[in-house]
Amino acid sequence: MDIKEEIDKLTADLKVYQDKYYKEGRSLVSDSEYDRLSDRLAALEKEHPEYMHPDSPTKRVGSDLTNDFPEVRHSIPVLSLDKAYSDEAVLDFFSRSIAKGGGALSFAAEEKIDGISMVLYYEKGLLVRAVTRGNGEIGNDVTPNIMTIQSVPLAIPEPIDIAVRGEVYISKEGFRKFNDAEADEDKKAANPRNLAAGAVRRQKSSEARQVPLDIFCYEGFWGDKSLTPPDHLHILSKLKELGFRINPHFAFFDSTKESARIKLRNAGLEGTPYGFSDIGEFIEEKTSERGRLPYEIDGLVFKINELAVRDSFGYTEHHPRWAIAYKFESPQAEARLLGITVQVGRTGRITPVAEISPTKLGGSTIRRATLHNQEYIDELELAIGDTVSISKRGDVIPAVESVIDKNEEGNTTYSIPPVCPCCGTELVKIGGLQYCPEYTCPDQVKGRIAFFASSDQMDIDTLGPKTVEILYEAGILRSIEDIYTADFTKAAGLPGLGVKSVSQLIDGVKESRSRPFAVVLSSLGVADIGKKSAELLSSNGFGSIDRILDVSDSGDISALTAIPSIGEVTAENIVSAFRSPRLRKTIEILRTQGLHMSIDMDSVEEQKEQIFSGQVWCITGSFDNFNPRTLALKEVEKRGGRTVSSVTSKTTHLLAGRGGGSKRAEAERLGVRIVDEKEFLELIGMDSGSVSSTDSQLTLL
Repeated sequence: MDIKEEIDKLTADLKVYQDKYYKEGRSLVSDSEYDRLSDRLAALEKEHPEYMHPDSPTKRVGSDLTNDFPEVRHSIPVLSLDKAYSDEAVLDFFSRSIAKGGGALSFAAEEKIDGISMVLYYEKGLLVRAVTRGNGEIGNDVTPNIMTIQSVPLAIPEPIDIAVRGEVYISKEGFRKFNDAEADEDKKAANPRNLAAGAVRRQKSSEARQVPLDIFCYEGFWGDKSLTPPDHLHILSKLKELGFRINPHFAFFDSTKESARIKLRNAGLEGTPYGFSDIGEFIEEKTSERGRLPYEIDGLVFKINELAVRDSFGYTEHHPRWAIAYKFESPQAEARLLGITVQVGRTGRITPVAEISPTKLGGSTIRRATLHNQEYIDELELAIGDTVSISKRGDVIPAVESVIDKNEEGNTTYSIPPVCPCCGTELVKIGGLQYCPEYTCPDQVKGRIAFFASSDQMDIDTLGPKTVEILYEAGILRSIEDIYTADFTKAAGLPGLGVKSVSQLIDGVKESRSRPFAVVLSSLGVADIGKKSAELLSSNGFGSIDRILDVSDSGDISALTAIPSIGEVTAENIVSAFRSPRLRKTIEILRTQGLHMSIDMDSVEEQKEQIFSGQVWCITGSFDNFNPRTLALKEVEKRGGRTVSSVTSKTTHLLAGRGGGSKRAEAERLGVRIVDEKEFLELIGMDSGSVSSTDSQLTLL
């Protein structure tokens, strides 16, 4: 057998093995044998690319080359759907359609998969393009990533031109396994749809291949109109015959259940037959069945079966007149995207924020929602004027989850401007994020100061973001070190700053000098040193700032990587951060101002009994025995509890002092246990009046 014959045979055999495994769940050979044959084919194709088949099974593997996702104009209409929210509205759609069509009609009903809309374009039977929906007219070419999906045919058995619409998704089980394998909590996907959207847009198709993507196909558009089947049932039947994966959980409605059954049988399909009078029963069944399905659905789609009637009904600019989507009730809300504001964080990170029409959600009115970054916007193909789905992640942070309807103004996917909205510096891209590289950018400076002074860090009384903004604009605060060197008496008379407020601010700054080393370390704002990691460092051989500076000077990260939970990347980032002349200047000025730059070993107290293990505590209000109030949270942490800055569904306890407002209301709404100061003192075995700010701080290390 010569090389070409061997490549031909391996290609044919592997296609059969793939089809049987991914379409019928049957393994004709062992995994090791399949891998051996696949590796052999890849090696031969590399040596003899002239013999490689255009639909070779090795294209499923993906490439490490970067994709640039060019824009492609669709050759078919890729529109949204009109909406219905009751079985009466669906029946009304049936009645109106039958009256307008002037004769008997039938309707297909399919599950509305919560995934990513995709159009597969085949020319002469070969897959040539896979394009996202985009704005309905223009989408992104993501062909290399879609080729890695085993259920997408790379070639079909007939040499025809056809466009096939489908929905790319991830099963619930695939999503669970993928997230379980991700060690970094921050990198876990929020839901299967978001994970699918991100995978479709991975820059390297070899990475997309690692995500368990799948597809259901539901519409076909033949290049040669004469080949188009007469109705939707026969389109589905033909797609199945051509090797496309269609959803078996579909229903068919006709004037009677029996006539529906006959039409299904004639098309060779196994859907469930219904009469028009069964609409309510069907919707009720699918609603109750929704949670038991192996994938997420957010509604049902009803379509006129007869294609000639579809053609006569046509389209609006927004949706086809021959289909309607029944939407399930959702804990999410719908809003219109009015605009996008770009914010600059303390590290220079650029974050887009959605400005939306006022929307009621979770007992409050939402006007803004996070969009994370440009990649997230691209995943959603989000444009100004779109109708979007909003949720409260963790019951706290509003976020845009998906696009429900595209705008009718023709707006395309939003792009963050290339320069910083605050200082005008050209943005740089690091990984999937954009940054303003200008350290003196006013928004970054104000962010660093506000973070340093926040209640979760140095807890400086009255020095919140609004006060920082006022003092910055007045020229009184221009750096973290200014907090300890500025003359705050000059602030008296500024908006919101009377003599009393200024006096409280001065006292708060003075009192903050007593914060322990771990708090000072985390407050510096180094990206990889938060509260937990600062405590980890200080208790594992890095109990002074000088020890960290020494390691940074030497560049030897082994002492850092020896600490549990600190890997090489984190260690290198820490070393790099502490080499910064700006940070070192800040550290030295703070040292001269009396801030703790090392652990006072005499203050380390023995480990407390872990009575709060497994609990999550939040704090609100002011206290007689804990000043600042974060000292109370330290008592929780010493006893095994975890502390958070806001009340969420995962919060188990709220420590409530005088004046607690929104946090207390949210805790009551969620059923979180509320603990007052007296009860808390009893829990930790302290008497009222026995805790002073100085004594308490000695136990925090």
